[in-house]
Amino acid sequence: MRRFARGRGVAFRLAAGLTGLALAVGLSACGSSNSGGEAEAGSGNATADAGFPRTVAHHKGSTEIKAKPQRIVALDNSLVEAVVLLGRPLVGGIASYRNQKTFPDYLGDAVKDTKDIGPLDNPNLELIASLRPDLIVSATVRHDALYDKLSAIAPTVFVETTGPTWKANITLLAQALGEETLAAQQLSAYEARAKKIGDEVNAKAGNPSISVVRFVDGPTRLMAKASFIGIILADAGLKRPASQDKDTFSTEISEEQIELAEGDHIFLTTYSGGESYKAKFEANPLWTRLAAVQAKRLYEVKDELWMTSVSVQGAHFVLDDISRTFQVDAAK
Repeated sequence: MRRFARGRGVAFRLAAGLTGLALAVGLSACGSSNSGGEAEAGSGNATADAGFPRTVAHHKGSTEIKAKPQRIVALDNSLVEAVVLLGRPLVGGIASYRNQKTFPDYLGDAVKDTKDIGPLDNPNLELIASLRPDLIVSATVRHDALYDKLSAIAPTVFVETTGPTWKANITLLAQALGEETLAAQQLSAYEARAKKIGDEVNAKAGNPSISVVRFVDGPTRLMAKASFIGIILADAGLKRPASQDKDTFSTEISEEQIELAEGDHIFLTTYSGGESYKAKFEANPLWTRLAAVQAKRLYEVKDELWMTSVSVQGAHFVLDDISRTFQVDAAK
């Protein structure tokens, strides 16, 4: 097996004084049509930016943003990466998430002054208010119950979810940030690179099927098309085995169904708690009989990049791994 070591219930009791704190730091207005508050302008020269003020329609309604945001808080790791991708200042974000204990190293100086306002399921609203954000972004799937409280701190924009809609989320966030052109450029560049690498892989390896197996603390998953990695492979035009060529997130399998993991090439990841399940699969004779295993076309890759980054940055790392595996031009 080859290994790639690429460098790298939402229940919250709000303190009684939070509203007062939000007022004290000058953030009482949210500008959201759902909250009834008055929106305040962002910071300084932002009011001069073309296209502002603007109203952004999102999953929880619509929000007025009076000036180009200069102090952004992102309450999901994929949205943290999207803000960085779009070159905007991130004063607060979720750093610790699943296996991840800090912001990813590859975000570099863009997050060196960013405060961790986590954990993901219980963000620190008082800390968020103290950061004086002029925009808060999150997802209904993450923080539906907190939307009104967040909107009382600053203008708040929610995407619906954070998985298969990752590219649409970047586009929506770009509207709130005034970075539509940059978002389109970044997504277009990623998609062009994915297609170029995929075309070269298919030409060199004869349209191979790509199986992706994820070991978690529970049933093992075969990653299907409506997942982050599934979308990347589709953008690259790479074929999937029948067991994974489905418009779903994943298929869960037991050891008795190991043969469903077969593909011309198998990529596998392990999430925290999945190590023992991985060991059981690898010790099972059905695993060793897989053609890809016997042919040494099995590759272990980083879960935090292939599964949980859910970002353009993570997608490029996946493309790095694929180009290196098949020894084709990385198209950088």
